[in-house]
Amino acid sequence: MLAVITGGDRGIGKAIAIDLAKNGYDIVFTYRQNKEKAKETLEELKNYGNAEYYRMDVTNWEEVQKIFKEIGEKYEKINVLVNNAGIVGKYIFLEDITLEDWHRVMNVNLTGVFYCCKAALPHLKKAKGCIVNISSIAGKMGGTVGCHYAASKAGVIGLTFALASELAKYGIRVNAVAPGPVDTELLSKELKEKLKELALLKRIAKPEEIAHAVRFLIENKYVTGEVVDVNGGRYMD
Repeated sequence: MLAVITGGDRGIGKAIAIDLAKNGYDIVFTYRQNKEKAKETLEELKNYGNAEYYRMDVTNWEEVQKIFKEIGEKYEKINVLVNNAGIVGKYIFLEDITLEDWHRVMNVNLTGVFYCCKAALPHLKKAKGCIVNISSIAGKMGGTVGCHYAASKAGVIGLTFALASELAKYGIRVNAVAPGPVDTELLSKELKEKLKELALLKRIAKPEEIAHAVRFLIENKYVTGEVVDVNGGRYMD
């Protein structure tokens, strides 16, 4: 069983990769910049089974096609695709967000997910596999890090619903996880302290708790077209 995780070198992606490796999956993860961090993650994953990484920019369609072609040829099929790669913008407020920053956030967080789903589809068909997209609480209620981030993550939810409907004919399930704030390097210490007070549980999530929700969506074969909220009770729709 092969799981491909984008942005799997650190944070939530790393936690997902480790959780799935511990549960018997071969792991392929991608990274974009930090090769040293990717190497560290790879060594940790090898304690649990087979793993490798590829450098990939999810906003580059030619590169995404090339990498998924290589993965598909090597492993023959992909059982699980987790679209985790994502960024926050440089600015938060509308009046400060540049057009460049808007397009950068949208290209990574939404277009990148589309590219990876499209490139992985032939290999997912062979396995009747599943896709789990990482969205955000911001995609449902706006969040705190800018309208570009919120719009991109809302787009991921819409994409998830559309693909769940479209790909069911191939036996492919598509779901999403919408985390609240997570204890990763994307958030400053000050912001973590502020955000934990907004949750009913008075803390932010651990990356491993998001990984657990991802594995639930992978393992439960009767769940598709769902968005699982993991936000400590901060948002209840």
